[in-house]
Amino acid sequence: MNKTNNNNNNNNNNNKKNQKTGPKKKLVVNDIVSMKNNEKISVITSYDYWSAKICDKIGVDIILVGDSGGMVMLGYTSTVPVNMKEMLIFSKAVSVGTKRSLIVSDMPFGSYQIDINHAVKNAIRFIKSGSDAVKLEGGIEIIDRIKAIIDVGIPVMGHIGLKPQTTRLWEGYKVQGNTAIRGSQLLREAIELEKAGVFAIVLEMVTSEVAELISKSIKIPTIGIGSGPYCDGQVLVLHDMLNLYDNIKPRFVKTYTNLSEIILNAVHTYIIDVKTGKFPEEKHSYKIEDKEYERLVKTIKKIQKKISSSSSSSPNT
Repeated sequence: MNKTNNNNNNNNNNNKKNQKTGPKKKLVVNDIVSMKNNEKISVITSYDYWSAKICDKIGVDIILVGDSGGMVMLGYTSTVPVNMKEMLIFSKAVSVGTKRSLIVSDMPFGSYQIDINHAVKNAIRFIKSGSDAVKLEGGIEIIDRIKAIIDVGIPVMGHIGLKPQTTRLWEGYKVQGNTAIRGSQLLREAIELEKAGVFAIVLEMVTSEVAELISKSIKIPTIGIGSGPYCDGQVLVLHDMLNLYDNIKPRFVKTYTNLSEIILNAVHTYIIDVKTGKFPEEKHSYKIEDKEYERLVKTIKKIQKKISSSSSSSPNT
């Protein structure tokens, strides 16, 4: 028993030592770019103040305010219905809870496809909400939007491979880059996005071999999600890794803890405590001073006496 406790204590101490607190200064785009070939980039999604504060405190490099928030926070069946108003609320909440991490916000479906001016206007709204950069899904077909947004001084992260906003409309959620033709197309798109000025590219559900080729062929970081270990960084949806969202279970997700079960058990215990009178206890309550309580009782008695005499003197109806 003592040996087990010692091992647990050692593990806890090691975890504390390994916790990355990172530099205190706010990360900027150049910091992320310079991490390529030097340090793996950690990216995680967040949509609210409390989770952003935790991720920022522990040293996550990039907090992605993903349009996946529409699914895990609002219950949508896909990312397509998410709108600018909702994304701006998510982004603002994250920015309030973040001091160090770089904040990148997804531009939702319909916020940049209409025309260049529309895309630039919406990108500016994200920066005003506290984001440091925006992410757009798409390759060569949206290069003009990407360039226009960068031209007004806003950093852009690219996103190719599986594009949840539109891929499901054409072929569904399938692995990308699994043929020579598709692999070469992805590589070409990555090169063109780099030329357009994006500072990083998300590769979603791309075969690990193609993801490795792309990562080695461009000078900017690649961020993988279901694209193997050779990308310059990795991103996961927070609710997936904590098992808080079980509507979809992608193969590439690693569950680090079952927070859903922990919450379920806690709420269940709370219900039982309330029903049985175990909560609240004395320590959860506030007290009035004895003298004040005595005065209160006397005051209440006087009020009750007045009410009683008033009722007895009233004529019967």
